[in-house]
Amino acid sequence: MNKTSHIYYSANKLPKGWDALVNHDIFLQVDYLKALEEASPDNIQHFYIGVYNNNLLVGIAIIQRVQLYLKDMFRKTQVSCLKEFFQDIVSKILKGNILVVGNLTHTGQHGVFFNKENISQSAYLECVFNALETIKKDIKEKQNKKIRAIMFKDYFLDDTIHAETSFFNSHKLHKVSVQPNMIMKIRPEWQVIDDYMASMTKKYRTRYKRAKKKLGVITCHELDLETIKSNSNKLHNLYLNVSNNAKFNTFLLPENHFYSLKLYLKENFKVFGYYLNNRLVGFFTLIVNNKNLETYFLGYDNEHQHSNQLYLNMLYDMVKYGIDNPLPYIVYARTAMEIKSSVGAKPEAMAVYIKHTNGFINAILKQVFGLMNPKQDWEERHPFKE
Repeated sequence: MNKTSHIYYSANKLPKGWDALVNHDIFLQVDYLKALEEASPDNIQHFYIGVYNNNLLVGIAIIQRVQLYLKDMFRKTQVSCLKEFFQDIVSKILKGNILVVGNLTHTGQHGVFFNKENISQSAYLECVFNALETIKKDIKEKQNKKIRAIMFKDYFLDDTIHAETSFFNSHKLHKVSVQPNMIMKIRPEWQVIDDYMASMTKKYRTRYKRAKKKLGVITCHELDLETIKSNSNKLHNLYLNVSNNAKFNTFLLPENHFYSLKLYLKENFKVFGYYLNNRLVGFFTLIVNNKNLETYFLGYDNEHQHSNQLYLNMLYDMVKYGIDNPLPYIVYARTAMEIKSSVGAKPEAMAVYIKHTNGFINAILKQVFGLMNPKQDWEERHPFKE
């Protein structure tokens, strides 16, 4: 059988049959890819790989070329002199262009898929890697930029990809643990939000009631397409307020990002705004992805975040949406893990595979990557009755 790969440079050029192959994951589908491409962070360029077996599309891969300048990505937070020293080292080693097999803008494995009945996993991965080499050469020839690292992103520990040790070893890709994905299972007995609250211990039930009381006269409403468009600047500023306070970030979304996603994904993309006296003071976004409710970006102003517990109320409102619709899982992603565990999310361990093109640096990459993705000490909470 003749197994080949083809590189597509625009989501508008993807072949027929693409969506039929990946109908299980909205993040691999054409409409989402078009939306992301039209409202992409400035430092991300998109490529798409189609894997063929005798001219039949049997696999796909999402590739992002990321211009990563870590000196700018470590935010201005108070750190020790020693930690700042290590941050400078990391910046010098990894700054530049990397190729990510997956989606850097969202937690989880949303980068690879193949039909196991038509191609083996090892053959599929070799086709993807060959295409990566072509993309590397193309970027060097057309833009005179060297790819410094390759990353296969975000795999749960039970993913079959971990069986391909010979593939990763032969291409000198290191397996590295990263922070977990926080996932919450919606229990079948939760028919309304009061059922969820009733399943909590007294401590967390009191916490829930206190958060709702602190919200005060702030109201939450879903925003339609035109409201998102007219509030794009305000939404973006609220998002930046959160993003700029993060210790580490690899990209910034453009102002039209949420409008673009709503335009393409329609009812599968939700924006909920929090209003105080008709003034937008916070928002969160959700993506309905088959059986998963995926939490996306959010924003709030500092004035009302603490006094009105906006963030905690957002987490509770996400639970309410998952119960009301209903959806069996809420994917909360990997930030603020302790507070997410306090509403019922559980950590699911993940790993990436990464390779640096410099042989010496690649040999010490596990340690370097540990500096870029420091493990956080946090206490998992257990809000429910046994």
